[in-house]
Amino acid sequence: MKIENNHIKGLDFLYLGLYAFAGLGSELLLSLFIEPLLYGKSINKFTSSENIAHWILTCIMWGIVATLLIYVSKKKYEFDIFANRNKIGKINWIIALILLGISIIISIWEWNGFKVLIEFKNNGWLKFVFQYIYYIFEAVLVLLIIVFGQKAGEIIFKNTKLPWGGFLLGLTWGLVHFLIKGNLVIGLILCLVSVLYGIAYLAVKKNVYVAYPLIFLMFVL
Repeated sequence: MKIENNHIKGLDFLYLGLYAFAGLGSELLLSLFIEPLLYGKSINKFTSSENIAHWILTCIMWGIVATLLIYVSKKKYEFDIFANRNKIGKINWIIALILLGISIIISIWEWNGFKVLIEFKNNGWLKFVFQYIYYIFEAVLVLLIIVFGQKAGEIIFKNTKLPWGGFLLGLTWGLVHFLIKGNLVIGLILCLVSVLYGIAYLAVKKNVYVAYPLIFLMFVL
C-alpha cells in the first residue's frame, strides 16, 4: 500500500509539471486562434504593438498559471518550492557556472552569434524589453516543470541523483519545439538543453532562489 501511495503522490507532482507545460501551451490559444480572429492575420504579420500586446497577455496567463500551481503544491501536497534555502558550496557553484558556459556555447552555435545582441538588433529596444519580460515569465513555468518533474521522479523511482525534471522538460517543452518548427536539430538541442537545466537545478541543491536566475540566464544568453 505504501508503494502504491508513493506512486500516486509521484503522479500528482507529475501532473503539476504537465499542468505547467500546458500553461506554456496556452500561448497557442492566443497566437493560433484568438489573436488571428481579432487582427485578421497570422502572428508572423503582427505589428510591433500587436506583438507587445501578445507578450503582455501571455505573461498574464502564465503568471496566473504559475501562481495557482505553486499554491496547489503548497496547500494540497505540502510542497513549498520556496522552503528550500540550502547553501551552495564552491564545487556546486563551479558546476553551475560550467553548465551556464555550456548553454551559452550551444546558444552561440545555434544562433550564429550572441542571442541577446541578435534579438536586440532585430527587435529594437522596445520590443526587446517586452520580449525579455516574456522570457522572465516563460522561465518561471520552465522551472516549475523541472521542480515538479524532479519531485515526481524521486518519489516514483526512489532516485535523487538523476535530473528527472530535465527529462520531463525535454519530453514536453523540448519535443514540442521540434513539432512546431519541424527541425530535428533544434528539437534535439532543446532536449539536451532541457536536461542541462535539470542538472543545474540539482547542482544548486534545488534552491529555487538560485536555480531560477541560473536557468533564466541559461535560457536567454
